[in-house]
Amino acid sequence: MSSGSGRVDEGQAAPCASAVTAAAPGRPVAIVGLRREREVLTVALAAGRHVVIEGPPGTGKSTLLRDIARQAGRDVVFAEGNAELTPARLIGQYDPAQVLTGGYVPASFTDGPLLRAMRAGALLYLEEFNRVPEETLNVLITLLTEGEITVPRLGSVAAGDGFRLVAAMNPFDAIGTARVSHAVADRMCRIVLGYQDKTAERSITAASTGEKGMVVDFAVELARATRQHRDVRMGSSVRGAIDLVALLTGLARLRGEARMTRPTAQDAAYAALSGRIRIADGCDRSPESVLDELLAELWPAAAPAPRLADSDRAAGGGQLDGRGKADRLPSPAGTGRQAAPAAASRRPGPGPGQRTVSRAELAARHPGFAAVSPELGRLSAGAFGELLAADPEPAVLLLADLARATDRELRAAAQRVAARVFFRLGRARGKPVAGARRLAAGRAEGDLDLDRTLERWSGPWPPGRDDLVTSSWRAHRRALCLLIDASGSMSGLAVAIAAVAAASVVLAAGGRLAPGIVAFSGATTVLQPLGTRRSPEDLIGELVALRGHGVTDLAAGLRAGAAQLASAPAGDRVVLLLSDCLPTAGGDPALALSGIGRLSVLCPLPAAGSELAAAALARKGGGVSQPVRRLAEVAPALTRVLW
Repeated sequence: MSSGSGRVDEGQAAPCASAVTAAAPGRPVAIVGLRREREVLTVALAAGRHVVIEGPPGTGKSTLLRDIARQAGRDVVFAEGNAELTPARLIGQYDPAQVLTGGYVPASFTDGPLLRAMRAGALLYLEEFNRVPEETLNVLITLLTEGEITVPRLGSVAAGDGFRLVAAMNPFDAIGTARVSHAVADRMCRIVLGYQDKTAERSITAASTGEKGMVVDFAVELARATRQHRDVRMGSSVRGAIDLVALLTGLARLRGEARMTRPTAQDAAYAALSGRIRIADGCDRSPESVLDELLAELWPAAAPAPRLADSDRAAGGGQLDGRGKADRLPSPAGTGRQAAPAAASRRPGPGPGQRTVSRAELAARHPGFAAVSPELGRLSAGAFGELLAADPEPAVLLLADLARATDRELRAAAQRVAARVFFRLGRARGKPVAGARRLAAGRAEGDLDLDRTLERWSGPWPPGRDDLVTSSWRAHRRALCLLIDASGSMSGLAVAIAAVAAASVVLAAGGRLAPGIVAFSGATTVLQPLGTRRSPEDLIGELVALRGHGVTDLAAGLRAGAAQLASAPAGDRVVLLLSDCLPTAGGDPALALSGIGRLSVLCPLPAAGSELAAAALARKGGGVSQPVRRLAEVAPALTRVLW
């Protein structure tokens, strides 16, 4: 392909889930499976439709598009999506030196990847679509509908007949991604790719590494098992299996081993897979501990060590040992595997004045209690998982009560599970809490803003550094304190709503300034000071354990929130209050708003009086109030009150 339109084979990487040959650069790769997805994508592009391909890493998104483009003789222009992709970098921009010499003429304009693809009638492949800022994606709206775009001073540019936008993105998570707006999504077709089946992944791994037999079976089984583990949010793709085969066979040769030894398998698995595993939020264990557990399941201690090289291979893919028996590794035991015991974290028990709940009371309140806790001190993760899958609201209501059980061992187990459940429910619900990013002018790093530079420059050539005006993404800093009512009026589903909201806000904070979290009833408890971080398991576990009788001193809670925000280096000091806003102790809460820039309220399970009280207090605090009656309403409510 020509340099002006990109290259189909640009960015050759380790073969992904759809590549089955270890092709040399520039050699086309074959495709395993994906027949339906291939047909749909081919027809969509032929019909003039723009497409977004969604799937986890390693499922063959880019490989599939490159193969279709190669066979159709289509050029592909590549653009990498990230938070720094400005409209000017995507569309193109005037060259400052040429403008200063010859003015704003077409020859001074340098096309970006979007205009290159449009003029050539090529495919624009935009990776990491959901990492691109909304301001940049908005420039695509008219183009996707009308087939043209208007560039200031350059004029209207029409897309060639073959132009199509093909975007690729991984499923949404809370780290560095955002929801694609409906205005953009409505103008594109969506194709979802999943992981290949076991047979396909074996073929891919064998073709990519040149190996066969037992070592390939082992690598594929271990990589696939990481996707099913209960403590793993995202497991390894087939790329991990490919790397595992390469490392395992290479280490064995280096160490002079004819058979696959457990230490070598462990070393190779750590290097190939640990970085590809994402542990579930709220789970306090390392990727290496998960791999150790899976390795023990796949290769029990009593199983013989398979040979790494043998000319006589069993028909099923195993390898024959010297006695003519096939060495085979057992398949994973399934999703019901028992996790290796992790170090127990200390859990706060109910303090004075906090009420626990007996087993008899739990059984009377919750029909599913007997299955979830069949005996004293036991919590069945499998039974609770089935209950959660069937209907989340009764399940989390039960979990909130279990976290206050009189049975100490059951209470501790419930608090550990609560952290994982509430953080999983809160994942992907939040948006950044540190402020919206917008292009802003400055005199530091960033893209040169030619218009503003010319407006203020009147001296000799060349302009000095102080004369240059740049534009870059900047965020308005926001300090946030989450204020949670832990009094007797907050119980049952209200507790679950508060916990999911807290998890959402903590996840949305990401790597930015951590929010302060304060619980209050008759007294206040700082669960997480502003700017510091606690273990998610400890945080949510302590939150659900704080429920008791207690009065509601709302004024004291607001003063504690203001104290957290007092030293924050931010222009926007926000308190998010989760409460029915009906104080039973203390002074007037409206008189305790000093030091709070904006107060917004989430009112769980509101009655008529509490909804009115919450709205009135939010108005006095310069914010808004939002009632929340179901778990599904937490995400839109947070969006309305915070963003």
